[in-house]
Amino acid sequence: MSLIEITTPTESAKIKELNDRFRSTFVGGVVHITCGVDALCREVKAEVLRRVRTFDHFNKDNDPHGEHDFGAFNIACQQFFWKISYYDRAMKHGSEDPSDASKTTRELCVMLAEEY
Repeated sequence: MSLIEITTPTESAKIKELNDRFRSTFVGGVVHITCGVDALCREVKAEVLRRVRTFDHFNKDNDPHGEHDFGAFNIACQQFFWKISYYDRAMKHGSEDPSDASKTTRELCVMLAEEY
């Protein structure tokens, strides 16, 4: 029994490109931060968002599909996660094609690891 490939290499490359563009600019989707991140002091919160925008530590463990949709990092002994999810344009259902920006709204959620 083999696994069904959900996206082709070409689609994964396009998803990666769209995710990198969105994550590094926060333009082209919706950005959410959790209550735990929002409760941090302004300077730490700014550093967390800067780290999300500049994240480039992708590897087989945190990016098995090569789509750059998840990251983790530490600041002051506290671990943070970020995750990109894909919704239809109305954000009511999952996107049927995350490689097509005209059919997809990206949502980036930034959280404390303990909130995951």
